[in-house]
Amino acid sequence: LLLVVSGNTVPFFNMTVVYVPEDLELGQHAFQLMATDIDGDPLTYSISGPDAFYFSVDAQTGNVTLRNSLDRELLPKFTIIVKVFDGKNEAVSKKLTIIVEDRNDNAPVFQYLPYETSIPENMKLNSIIYTVFADDSDTGNASKVSYSIEEVIPDSEKNHWLFYILPNGSVVLNGSLDYATNTFYQLKILAKDGGGLLHNVLTFQQSSTYLSLTIRDLPNLDPRFLNEPYSGSVPENCSLGTTVLTVTAVDRDTGVNDEISYSITNASVPFAISATTGTITVSGPLDREQLPSEEVLLEVTAREKNLDIHGKVAQASTMVAVMVTDVNDNKPQFYRCSLPSCNFSTSAQNNFRGNIIEHSSSRLPVSNLSIVAHDPDKGINSNYELYLQGPNASAFTVSPTKIVGTGEVQLLVQDPSSVDYEISHVMVVQIIANDMGNPTDCCSTATVTIDLIDSNDHIPEFPQSTYNLSVMENSPTGTIISPNITAYDPDSGVLGQITYQLLPESIRKIFTVNAMTGAVLVQNGSLLDRETRSIYYANLQAKDGGNLVGTTVLEITVLDDNDMAPIVTGSYFISVEEGQNVRTQIQAIDNDEPGSRNSELGFKILPGPFSNNFTINATTGEMHSKEPLDREALEDERGQVVVTVEVYDHGVPKLHTSVNVTITVGDMNDNAPMFLNQSYEFSVFEDSPGSLVGEVEATDADRTEINSRISFLLQRGSGSSNFLIRSSPLGRGYYGGQLSVDPDMSLDYDTLQQKFFFLVVLAENTAADNMGDTASVSVVVHILDINDEPPTILPASLQDVHVSENGTQQGLVHTLVASDPDTNHSLVFEELAVTCFKGASSAGEVCWDWFVLAPNGSVLVNSSDIDYELCDKVVLTLRAEDLYTKKGNRYSQNETLRILITDVNDNTPLFLPISQTFVVVPEISPVDLQVATVRATDADSGLRGAITFSIVSVVLVEDNGVSRPFKNLFKVVTAPEQDSYVGSIQVASNLDGSLKGQYQVTVEAQDSEAPAHTAQTVLNIFTVDQSYRVRLQFTTTVDEVQSKSENIKVALTTVTKAGVYVAAIRSIEDTRASQVEAKSVMEAYFVYSNGTALDVNQLSVLIQSDPLVLAELVNLGLAVIGPGEMVKPTRETELIGIIAGLAVFLLIFILIMTLVVVLTTRSYKRKLSAMKALKVATTFSPAMAQQGAGIPGTNQYNAEGANPMLNLSLDPSHDLGFHEDSSSVASVNSLDENTVNAPEDNNLKAMQGKAQLTDPTDKEVLVAALNLKDPTKTAYINTTFTTTDL
Repeated sequence: LLLVVSGNTVPFFNMTVVYVPEDLELGQHAFQLMATDIDGDPLTYSISGPDAFYFSVDAQTGNVTLRNSLDRELLPKFTIIVKVFDGKNEAVSKKLTIIVEDRNDNAPVFQYLPYETSIPENMKLNSIIYTVFADDSDTGNASKVSYSIEEVIPDSEKNHWLFYILPNGSVVLNGSLDYATNTFYQLKILAKDGGGLLHNVLTFQQSSTYLSLTIRDLPNLDPRFLNEPYSGSVPENCSLGTTVLTVTAVDRDTGVNDEISYSITNASVPFAISATTGTITVSGPLDREQLPSEEVLLEVTAREKNLDIHGKVAQASTMVAVMVTDVNDNKPQFYRCSLPSCNFSTSAQNNFRGNIIEHSSSRLPVSNLSIVAHDPDKGINSNYELYLQGPNASAFTVSPTKIVGTGEVQLLVQDPSSVDYEISHVMVVQIIANDMGNPTDCCSTATVTIDLIDSNDHIPEFPQSTYNLSVMENSPTGTIISPNITAYDPDSGVLGQITYQLLPESIRKIFTVNAMTGAVLVQNGSLLDRETRSIYYANLQAKDGGNLVGTTVLEITVLDDNDMAPIVTGSYFISVEEGQNVRTQIQAIDNDEPGSRNSELGFKILPGPFSNNFTINATTGEMHSKEPLDREALEDERGQVVVTVEVYDHGVPKLHTSVNVTITVGDMNDNAPMFLNQSYEFSVFEDSPGSLVGEVEATDADRTEINSRISFLLQRGSGSSNFLIRSSPLGRGYYGGQLSVDPDMSLDYDTLQQKFFFLVVLAENTAADNMGDTASVSVVVHILDINDEPPTILPASLQDVHVSENGTQQGLVHTLVASDPDTNHSLVFEELAVTCFKGASSAGEVCWDWFVLAPNGSVLVNSSDIDYELCDKVVLTLRAEDLYTKKGNRYSQNETLRILITDVNDNTPLFLPISQTFVVVPEISPVDLQVATVRATDADSGLRGAITFSIVSVVLVEDNGVSRPFKNLFKVVTAPEQDSYVGSIQVASNLDGSLKGQYQVTVEAQDSEAPAHTAQTVLNIFTVDQSYRVRLQFTTTVDEVQSKSENIKVALTTVTKAGVYVAAIRSIEDTRASQVEAKSVMEAYFVYSNGTALDVNQLSVLIQSDPLVLAELVNLGLAVIGPGEMVKPTRETELIGIIAGLAVFLLIFILIMTLVVVLTTRSYKRKLSAMKALKVATTFSPAMAQQGAGIPGTNQYNAEGANPMLNLSLDPSHDLGFHEDSSSVASVNSLDENTVNAPEDNNLKAMQGKAQLTDPTDKEVLVAALNLKDPTKTAYINTTFTTTDL
């Protein structure tokens, strides 16, 4: 309620709550105090209250500005008292609530610092390590904190993915920990809010802290031996306690470092190990010859004192190879056996017995004698010589004379003549085996007793005393060495039948002979080993029937078979600098027969990763690289190349041995950096100085850190100054270049012609002595749009919308479309105003609730009361709003949408009221003559409001009251006229002029669209019959009457005020003799609008009552008025005509003379006034002239007192005589003679053109004054004066 005091209303506030952003700066506008005063009094504003110190108010405008900073987090809401004073009533006060709007002015703050913890190294995958918490005191998205791990120390690609953080701040283990790899991690955790406006800019606040993680070592690893593999050697005659070597194991759990004990798990080995130090010593006598192998493998186990985390013993084992080296501590000894089935662990024999036939051939071995000599020492220590002693030593010889290690010993006949059964049946020799390397205990002796066999006189004889045979070693059993070796015995019969056998018997294990043919065969090919024994001697005995035998010596050479693989001597480890060639010699031997193909060696490189990089001489074994070695081509971190060389012989089949040649290649800086991608494409938001754009990555194939270090820089070019790049290592030879916007640069998306920058990033190695080449890559940086542009409503969607009235359309009728140049936007529509129109006029508020605009731009019908007749156009004023606008104007320009209401045929035609009376004169009403009109309107539009008239019925109501219906008497023609339709009622057939009364015509109006609507009205058309026909006779011809018929009708209409309907104009052939001779006649009807008509008498009275009209008609030739007969004028009538003519003439003369007098008087007055003005003008100096141009053709000027004609300063008090009397009204021009007659002069307008000056030769006085040839010095000529002013 408004309080009224002394008729003045107090002001009042309509505001209760205002919103003020907390980031408002001091002095900025906070809000506006607005009070309403119905009386329009000037208002004064003020504020008060405990919290009013935050603001200052302008007392006159009510503009409130910030005086002290706001902080929503401290004071989100408070109340002040606002007052308004109108100067008349007491001040009005009201509480105003101030709500401080939040702005993103607070960064997240980590709580409960510091963050540190220790975790066991066996923590499970996806375990939560620690939970951090950061609080942001802002609201909304600005209070939503997200976490990320920005950095992990130590920095490596693996460590970067070792941890991740959940949205709730829980740090989760994403991989496996290993105390041996890292004992400590430091995680840089970034807390970032969801962003919000700060100073109208979308701002993200963030803070960071560190989480320190200490890794606890656990006993989860077995110990590990250092410097594996282990191998050592010790001589077999060393003393007990001799140290062989020391093994060392460590606990791989370096944080635990448990105590380790050592043990040998092998049983029955002559070695012991110190449980604490790991030193292996000899614990028992060593006899190499008694050991199963000269290399003793010891399994050494290292055990930790305590159990591991699984409750098991933590231990590790390794093999230690101890080589027991040989000492020449054994002499050769003899054994009764045959190779290779000898058992040298049994006792040696010193006595042997064999036999031989007397007179056996030289080098024939003693039969039945199996002697094997053996020295258990190794290598050169097993070399010994054989020789014979004893009484019969000269008859025999020993074979072989030298043996290495083990060999079969044969006694061969050396002197056959000394082998004589008749001299001695038994012969004895001693075989001495002498080890020349052991003089103290060097020799062994074997006594051989040889039994001689007696022979017949004729013994079988062989053609040759010796046969040299050969056989391939490893030949299969049954191989024929010689197809037949036959002997000749001259004895006949049984004594001459020869059977063959081989001697000695021991040879038969290896060879055999066909007893009948003498063919020599292989008995056991597995015993043929050239490397063990390369030649065999045998006696081939031919025995006759008397048991006499003849022998021959078979010398069987065992041919070499390729059964010994080559042996590579030495090891091959080579170091070489990158870019150099490698050359080395592979050395090998082959124990097959020297000089044969079996011992001839060849060399080749086996297929492998590097086989194509090297070549080798197949004969000499010299290997070299094909081209300089490239360190970067090697995947091995140590830069090692392993090439496998195969050494093979040329035997059949070929045997081979392989050896690895290890080449270590040193690194050189010979590779340029290489980008991982051929090009990069990044994007960054506009107006984000210092923001990270992206990272380019490059590698350097050089294998050392110094040679693979990469630095990045931007190549100078268009736009490169907007960015910075920083290098950081990502791995060995793997670097990243973080591209960021220069902190001092701000990029504007909208001002950039191109929305991207094309940069070239260079990568170079600047750390090494040899800088190497530079690589480059193109980087395209797209500038992303920030929502800072207002939306625009598309004109196409603002085209007119058509909606039918009466709710015939419901729901969606149109959809507005808006665009926003920003790439990220959310547009909503807002209705600002609704305006209703009917035609070009306002329709008020009738349409305000007809339509509703949805936020998505949908225009919906909201009412079923839409009425075209009330409002045919609805104009919506609207705008679009971008909800995602971060800066700048969020609203589009206000636009209008016209909704055109489409008419529906829902209105009946309406006849307009008829105020006139319709009359028809049947005699002069031809067909198609219009006799009446009707008008009707239809509120609908288009065809719906298009009206067609029709005549329903015609009834004649006669004067006596009788009604007579007619058909087809009238017709109607429809025509549109502005906002209505006109129906022209026309004569359709000839009317009967004798009928009296009025026609009642029923006219129907119908619109043109279904469902059609109709309306009817009744017209009354009065008839004028022939009794009212008047004849006007003229003294002029028919042609003259017809040419003046319009003037005649005007004069008649003027005097009668009736409608004149001419029925006919024709000539009069037969006229009566009179003073006036009539030549033509006009027959006419004089009808009033009310349906009445004049007869001849009434017409005559009216004409005679108006002398002027009468005179005019006489001039036009009127002679007689009557029903058709010519009446001779009386004397009285003639006199009246003459008097009337004189009166008219006199009146016209008086009017002309009056006009002449008035015009002459005015002309002289104007001349006199101009002369006075000239006199006054010559008395003024030009210096006194008011400045200001005159306006030609007017009496206006732009300097006070200035005359528009002379431009002189005039005294306004001087009367120059320009004002005339009130009898005429002057023109607006200065001095022209145009005048406007006073009202009483209207009758003289026709004579104005005839008025002349008394003396047309007289000149205007003012013109004469201005044309003076010698103007005075004080005269001033106005340059703006023109003849127009005259």
